[in-house]
Parts: sequence; structure tokens; C-alpha cells
Amino acid sequence: MYVLIALLLAVNICAATAVMPKMLEGFVHYANPISLHGCLAQMFFIYFTLLLDYNLLLAMALDRYVAICHPLRYSDLMTSRLLGVLAFFALTRSLGVAVPSVVLTSRARFCRTAVIRHFACEYIALLSIACGDLTFNNHLGLAMRLATVSFDLALLGTSYTRIVYAAFRISSGGARAKALHTCGSHLLVILTIYLSGLSTSIVFRVAKTVSQDVQNLLSAIYLLLPGTLNPVIYGVRTREIRQHIEKTFCGKELAREVREKPERLQNMKVKG
Repeated sequence: MYVLIALLLAVNICAATAVMPKMLEGFVHYANPISLHGCLAQMFFIYFTLLLDYNLLLAMALDRYVAICHPLRYSDLMTSRLLGVLAFFALTRSLGVAVPSVVLTSRARFCRTAVIRHFACEYIALLSIACGDLTFNNHLGLAMRLATVSFDLALLGTSYTRIVYAAFRISSGGARAKALHTCGSHLLVILTIYLSGLSTSIVFRVAKTVSQDVQNLLSAIYLLLPGTLNPVIYGVRTREIRQHIEKTFCGKELAREVREKPERLQNMKVKG
């Protein structure tokens, strides 16, 4: 579980790195220039890291399912080899979705007004300045999004339904609460990522009257909020991580107080 959390943190850092530099540069300059190849590269890294996020959540769901539903076989099933297979599957699936999106967008014919009123090179933002018939691109992008989300939600729903069912069958109240508490952290992350992504996609495709500022705000939430909340959720709700952080930041202060305590006792003057 800790390896998966570390991988999720690394992916979130890469996702923020793909968006934040040009976004901060856009705060300084009214027009933030970027080449078409640079824009396509940014779009690739945005969707590649987002899909890695989704795939890591699937791996975490599998990890929690084995830990709660088959605890005695956990060390036999969740091996380093299986983790390698899951990482390979995550990379392959992410590339299989991100690469076609970039290739299709690069083949579009763009108009003279090559200005996207957006802080990041997203698929919909680039297609908004393309000319010609984009029906195939729009339908393919929507189909890929629906297929990915439907597949992920089906697996996540099945996994966590069985986890909750197994947790309520545990006779010990403490063990039941621990199992549900662990899964609660994962469910919070899942709701944050999928709800923000779906809301942004629906607004871009359906609500044509929504202002550009609202679209940018939703995209910022979709791209940056999950990576901001994930460390907080796991750091606060996972006891071992919270204790390690407290030991790291409070250990020196605690050691200093222990050293100073005998000195204070020696300097005390007892009045009779």
C-alpha cells in the first residue's frame, strides 16, 4: 500500500509539473506563447499522468480487496512481481489512450486565430480553434472517456462493494472500523478525481453558455485539486504516515525538551 501511495505522489508531482510552469507564466504575461509541438507535448503529459492516476486507484482497490477479503493470503498474492505487472499495465493503458488523443489532435487543421483562452493545452481547448469537420474527433474523444470511466468505475464499485460486505462480517468492532477507515481514504480520493473530471467534461461538451472563466476554474480543479488533496487525505487519515510525519517534524523539539528538563529540575530552588 505504501509503495502505491508513493507512486501516486510521484504521478501527482509530474502532473502538476506539466501544468504549473505555463500557468504561472500566464499570470505574468497576458499572451503566453507556446509552440504547437510544445502544446501537444503538454497535452500528452496531462492525459498520461491523469490516466496513471486512475490506474493507480485501481491497483489500490485491488490491494485493499486482498488485504481485507483475503488477509491470510495477502503476502502470497500481493508480491513485487504482481506490483510490476500492475505498473506495466498502468503504463500501457495510459499510453494507449494518451497517444491516440495527441495524434488525432496533431492531424487537425488549425485556423489563423491560433489562440486558446485556456491555461493548459487540453483536448477540447485545442479542438476549439481547429477548422473543418471535427465530428469524428469529438465522438472518439467522448467514447474513449466513457469507456475509460465506465471500466474503472465498474471495477472500483465491485471491489469496494465486496470490501464493505467483508468488513461488516468482521465480528471485532475495532477491526471493522479500521477496515472501513482505510477504505474511506481511497474513496475520498476516487470521488475527488472522478467527480472533478466528469464535471469538467460535461461542462465543456454540453454547457455552451458557460463563461471562459468558469471553464478555466473547472479545469484547474480537475487538473490540480486531486494532487493537492491526495497528500492531505493520506497524511491525515493513514495513522502510520501521520505518526512518521509527527516524528520527523516534532522529534527534534521533543528531544530538546527532554534534554532541557533535567536542567530545569536542577535549577529549581525548593523553599521550605
